[in-house]
Amino acid sequence: MALRTPGRVPLLLLGLLTTGLAHLPLPASTPRGFWALPENLTVVEGATAELRCGVSAPGSAVQWAKDGLLLGPDPRIPSFPRYRLEGDPDRGEFHLHIEACDLSDDAEYECQVGRSETGPELVSPRVILTILVPPKVLQLTPEAGSTVTWVAGQEYVVSCVSGDAKPAPDITFIQSGQTISDISANVNVGSQEKLFTTEATARVTPQSSDNGKLLVCEGSSPALDTPIRVSVTMNVLFPPGPPVIEWPGLDEGHVRAGQSLELLCVSRGGNPPATLQWLKNGQPMSTAWGTEHAEAVARSMLVMIVRPEDHGARLSCEAHNSVSTGIQERGVTLQVTFPPSAITILGSASQSENKNVTLSCITKSSRPRVLLRWWLGWRQLLPTEDMVMDGLHGGHISMSNLTFLVRREDNGLTLTCEAFSEAFTKETFKKSLILNVKYPAQKLWIEGPPEGQRLRAGTRVRLVCLAIGGNPDPSLTWFKDSRAVTEPRPPQEPRRVQLGSLEKSGSTFSRELVLITGPSDNQAKFTCKAGQLSASTQLVVQFPPTNVTILANASALRPGDALNLTCVSVSSNPPVNLSWDKEGERLESVAIPPRTAPFKGSAAARSVLLRMSSRDHGHRVTCRAHSTELRETMSAFYRLNVLYPPEFLGEQVLVVTAVEQGEALLPVSVSANPAPEAFNWTFRGYRLSPAGGPRHRILSGGALQLWNVTRADDGLYQLHCQNSEGTAEALVRLDVHYAPTIRVLQDPTEVNIGGSVDIVCTVDANPILPGMFNWERLGEEEEDHSLDDMEKMSKGSTGRLRIHHAKLDQAGAYQCIVDNGVAPPARGLVRLVVRFAPQVEHPTPLTKVAAAGDSTSSATLHCRARGVPNIIFTWTKNGVALDLQDPRYTEHTYHQGMVHSSLLTIANVSAAQDYALFTCTATNPLGSDRTNIQLVSISRPDPPTGLKVMSMTPYSVGLEWKPGFDGGLPQRFQIRYEALETPGFLYMDVLPPQATTFTLTGLQPSTRYRVWLLASNALGDSGLMDKGSQISVTTPGLDQPSGEPDYQLPTEKPTRPSGLPLMPVLFAVGGLLLLSNISCVGGFLWQRRLRRLTEGISEKTEAGSEEDRVRNEYEDSQWTGGQDTQSSMVSTTDVEPYYHSMKDFSPQLPPTLEEVSYPRGLTHLEEDMAFPGHLYDEVERLNAPSGAWGPLYDEVPMQSEGLCDPCWPEETYEDTRGIYDQVAGDFDPMEMDSLPFELRGHLV
Repeated sequence: MALRTPGRVPLLLLGLLTTGLAHLPLPASTPRGFWALPENLTVVEGATAELRCGVSAPGSAVQWAKDGLLLGPDPRIPSFPRYRLEGDPDRGEFHLHIEACDLSDDAEYECQVGRSETGPELVSPRVILTILVPPKVLQLTPEAGSTVTWVAGQEYVVSCVSGDAKPAPDITFIQSGQTISDISANVNVGSQEKLFTTEATARVTPQSSDNGKLLVCEGSSPALDTPIRVSVTMNVLFPPGPPVIEWPGLDEGHVRAGQSLELLCVSRGGNPPATLQWLKNGQPMSTAWGTEHAEAVARSMLVMIVRPEDHGARLSCEAHNSVSTGIQERGVTLQVTFPPSAITILGSASQSENKNVTLSCITKSSRPRVLLRWWLGWRQLLPTEDMVMDGLHGGHISMSNLTFLVRREDNGLTLTCEAFSEAFTKETFKKSLILNVKYPAQKLWIEGPPEGQRLRAGTRVRLVCLAIGGNPDPSLTWFKDSRAVTEPRPPQEPRRVQLGSLEKSGSTFSRELVLITGPSDNQAKFTCKAGQLSASTQLVVQFPPTNVTILANASALRPGDALNLTCVSVSSNPPVNLSWDKEGERLESVAIPPRTAPFKGSAAARSVLLRMSSRDHGHRVTCRAHSTELRETMSAFYRLNVLYPPEFLGEQVLVVTAVEQGEALLPVSVSANPAPEAFNWTFRGYRLSPAGGPRHRILSGGALQLWNVTRADDGLYQLHCQNSEGTAEALVRLDVHYAPTIRVLQDPTEVNIGGSVDIVCTVDANPILPGMFNWERLGEEEEDHSLDDMEKMSKGSTGRLRIHHAKLDQAGAYQCIVDNGVAPPARGLVRLVVRFAPQVEHPTPLTKVAAAGDSTSSATLHCRARGVPNIIFTWTKNGVALDLQDPRYTEHTYHQGMVHSSLLTIANVSAAQDYALFTCTATNPLGSDRTNIQLVSISRPDPPTGLKVMSMTPYSVGLEWKPGFDGGLPQRFQIRYEALETPGFLYMDVLPPQATTFTLTGLQPSTRYRVWLLASNALGDSGLMDKGSQISVTTPGLDQPSGEPDYQLPTEKPTRPSGLPLMPVLFAVGGLLLLSNISCVGGFLWQRRLRRLTEGISEKTEAGSEEDRVRNEYEDSQWTGGQDTQSSMVSTTDVEPYYHSMKDFSPQLPPTLEEVSYPRGLTHLEEDMAFPGHLYDEVERLNAPSGAWGPLYDEVPMQSEGLCDPCWPEETYEDTRGIYDQVAGDFDPMEMDSLPFELRGHLV
């Protein structure tokens, strides 16, 4: 808490302390007091201040007081962070140190020593710490840093205000470096206590010298080391200096007309620079000028061409700017010297010889005046009179008159008037005329052919008129029989007269007249005149008749009328002979006395009498005028116009052929005069509109045009023609041809096999042609489409394809094609259905299907047969009819043309109940057929068969085989081979696993090898005992050619054709299968086991320990089911069964069929039993399958020998795994691989 005490309180306290201290014992050796006292101090704001205090008072408390406020004895002075005590207290140093002083530090300070045992308190004299605050800113009006625009000589007020400061600053104004003395300043209280501001005002009158300089406000203060300044830039506007015209040359104002005068006007000074303008007699001429701001100079160049009218004109240059009080001007007056612009000679320079000529010469205005003189050639003539008159633009006009006598020798001389003056010493002004002295010609004559010479019309004749002397040139004029000859120029006629121009050669003049002679020139007189002189000549012209005219006594002629024609030759020289002919036939004529002829020629006339007929219409009757002497003939003809009714000509077309939907034109060949007025067409009693219709129009010549012709337009069209002389009629037949359309085609056409049938095709067409029927067999490209065994017949609009002794391969789609030459040909599809009894496919004597018998799997048996009509399937199991009501059995039947399929699905297959022989019977009204399918357990695969060599090289062998039954599981193949002379076996896996061909590499040339083929699946391998899975080969030597082997070791027995009938064989096979099934199963298994044991012993002997390793590898998986299940296991390996794998089975019924060769061993009618390809190609093409069927069955010969013989013949068959790959798409059997191995059933 700060305590402020009045001045008396310290004295009272000091007295009390002194009284108390007086009672204390003080050592006499320690005096108390200040050995250093503080002094007044002045610092600038922000600086450091230190007030000194030195005390000799040990043990006493020392502190400072600020304006009476005790700061405390703590040296750090916590209440004032910027304050602290400095010095050594032990030495009595207690200096007050203040950092960064500010205005709050401006106060009175005193150093106080507290009372102690040694003495009373001590107080130093008060000192003042003065803080100086410099002004931070100066605020200038106008704004500092800106440019102010002032007008020179005018007074302006400027103010400058300082910011807060202590003490108040001094303000000074400086104008262009000079201090302004006339200022007023006021000091005001600042924004805080102890602060002040200064406001100063000055009156400024700028001058032109101040332009671009600074007006500065300067603030000074004790707190500033250097004054602070703000300024503005003065832009002082002042008027420019007077303009100056720089005149080229010394003689100011004197110019000559035509001179290009360039005057420069310059005005210096001024802000802004001067605007310059040129005036002529007070009217603006040029307002273009340029300025140089650095030198403050304005320039304007005046360029003008001086003209005479500029004489006395005043040119002035004006200069001013925005602050000019008036316009400054400098001018000059022009004194223009100009010559006469023209000299004119008045009067005629043409005169007859020995007569006077009077002329006047006048000049245009000139300054100064000019003198005139006359020259004739090089001879000067004296003028009769000279005069001077005032002219334009301050000039003068000079005039001189001249009269003199002309002579013939003066003709053609130059008469000149010359103007001259001392002011124009380098120039001469003249005007000249050519003197023309007139005198007549002296002689005139004509040059041309001699008179009396005969000239042929059309001959080019040249007449020349010549004259000597004369001025002006004599005008030679030609006359013909007293009429002036002119050169006619008709636009479309040839030029018969060419009149030349007057030509001069020395003193001789000529003019040519060129004629193309004509009848009018005969005995004509041609005269040439030149003034009073003239010359003449006369021509004799021979010409053919100028005009041959035929006169008739009648204009309208009809058959039977008499016509009298007269031929008149108007004029010719010499006379001519007249004759008549009609279309080249000479006519007898009668002569008529002649009349007077023009052009002084001869006239002639003859007449002829004719009797008219319709055939004479349009014929020409010709009159010929022949001159024997001239060898020339002129002709004229008269065309006969005979009026007669219409007559149809012989070339009239009576039958017109058109194509349906095309156009037809029924032409008209008719002759009539006048032309027929109307052509009326009638069809079937109906008149066709002459104005036309949607599908017809009548042409201008009467022809009838039809379009979009239909077969209904076929028929007779009646034409009726009429003119003013009569009528005529004709019939025209329109024969419309149209493309054939099949009207009758029985589809399908059915026939029993071996029967006969006609496929009938009836059409509607025009025309009907004998060979327009054609037949095609439709089907696949590889099929036989020959129709050689069929009979083709046609009669009228019906065609037949007759089939004798129908066969199955003749069934299918046939196309009837009818082409009568009118596109498009008609095509009709008909299906020939050959009905036959069912034929069940027997790929092998016994088909096997494998399935696990664990009551969780399903099996599907597929039965496929061909037959027409549709087939009904029945199933038996072990000879007992199958109850399809049992929910475990599901049958799906599919029919596609002649191919029929039955899919029997057995759910929850049980080894005890379902491992049996199933029989499928196919029946239709023509008979029945059956096949057997054995359902067995999944097992090891059967050995592959048919191993053979396909190619051979010294180092490789290409092999091919047929896979056996895969046991219901995926199988793969492995090749074992050995070189007979080298111990040990080598093995190679076949890749890909399902391949049936493989190239064995790594062999040696000329080496014999024995090769075995093994098949294996998850349950084991097929063993090595089967002879069809081994082969011996010898590789060729390096010098032998490679390729196909020359021989093949027999691995299969040849096929022997069966001599038994089909049905007994089928019954025998079925009976043997049913009766011997049980015994065969047991016997097969026992013999197979013995054979494997024997084979194992043999292989051990040959291969040693290596064979043991291989055999054990497959035996581990071969007996997975245990020994007790082998007694009921069924195998048909030795009879090469046709099998179907459950894994690969994906039934999908295609919409089309394929040709299949039926097994050769089932029938002797092999060719008759061949199935056709697509039956209804054109019909089923709309639903084409995504893929085509592969061959269903290749030839599988059947054997009639014992079925249970272990040495069953090794027959050849092709890979049949894809037989049912694409059958019924709605059946989805369970994949065997989707079950764990332990759930795939047990071996039985």
